[in-house]
Formats: sequence, structure tokens, C-alpha cells
Amino acid sequence: MNLSDTEIEILLFGKWRFNTNWEKNSIEFKDDMTYEQTRIQTFLLYKPSELIVGNKFTGVWHVNDRRLCLILKNVPKSVFNFQLLILSKLYLADMIVSIRSIFITENYEVIEVDGSKFIIKNKNERIAGIKIS
Repeated sequence: MNLSDTEIEILLFGKWRFNTNWEKNSIEFKDDMTYEQTRIQTFLLYKPSELIVGNKFTGVWHVNDRRLCLILKNVPKSVFNFQLLILSKLYLADMIVSIRSIFITENYEVIEVDGSKFIIKNKNERIAGIKIS
């Protein structure tokens, strides 16, 4: 693949669906460089974590040196996402996630991408996705 980071970003705009060994995912990459992701756990032992943190995630994204970077900002369906009494505009889970995202960013190597499919790699796992309308 011989695409620039900007060309990869343009190809990623839109909604995508992909599965990993433990979950089913859909993600929408928006042109304002934010994303919305839904993760449904398929492995029974991971279901409790889905109940705690929820299955919806939002954040910002970019491509740098052919690596897709997802920076988590909000977990709107988390049971811990309640307003703090002192700071009425902040939610506890979102605050924890924002602090975590300073240190941990999800990175995926972009192997292949076109208008209808992508292949990315996370550690040793290759993930194939298809574009949905």
C-alpha cells in the first residue's frame, strides 16, 4: 500500500463493521476526526465488563505513519458515568477515560484500505472490516 496518511484518513471516513475473536464492532469515522464505536462482547467471560463500561465509546482519531490511532474520550453508557456533584459538567467515567487516554492510545497498523474494506493489525491479530452504508 502506497497511500499517504491523509489519503488513508479520507478512505476511512464513514461506517465500518468488523469482528475480532471476542467482540463484534461497528465504528463510524467522522470527518471532524471524531469516532463513535459500538462493541458487543461475544465471549461470555467479557460480558461483565460490557455491563460495567457499556458498549458505546466516542473519541478522536487520526492516522500517523500508517497507524490508525484511536483516543477514547467518552463512555456514555457506563454505569459509572454519573455527574459529580462538585463539578456538574463532568461525568466520572468520562473523566477517568480522558485521563487514561493521555497514556494509552489504541494503535492499529493499516495494512490495506479502499472504499469498501480495510485490513488493520493490532499486535499479532489481523482485523478485516467492511464499509456499511
